[in-house]
Amino acid sequence: MAESLNTIVVYVDAMATSIQVSKELLQALKKRKMYDKESYEDIIWDLMEDTMELSEETLRDIKKSEEDIKAGRVKTLEQVKKELGLR
Repeated sequence: MAESLNTIVVYVDAMATSIQVSKELLQALKKRKMYDKESYEDIIWDLMEDTMELSEETLRDIKKSEEDIKAGRVKTLEQVKKELGLR
């Protein structure tokens, strides 16, 4: 028996592209919506972001942060809370 598929229509530059997904995937995408009018395209991009290559700027920032940690130029959350008078 063939699985029932739902069609998601994505509008790009006044042209529509349709993709078919199972009811289960559609429900999973709906659960990921942060607000009612969030597009499925936005949800899919957010999911893909984790697998995309990091930019050179991001890689430099990560390296600098690692150097700061090694050099002890960091504060714990508890230290920051104390300085801000939150504890």
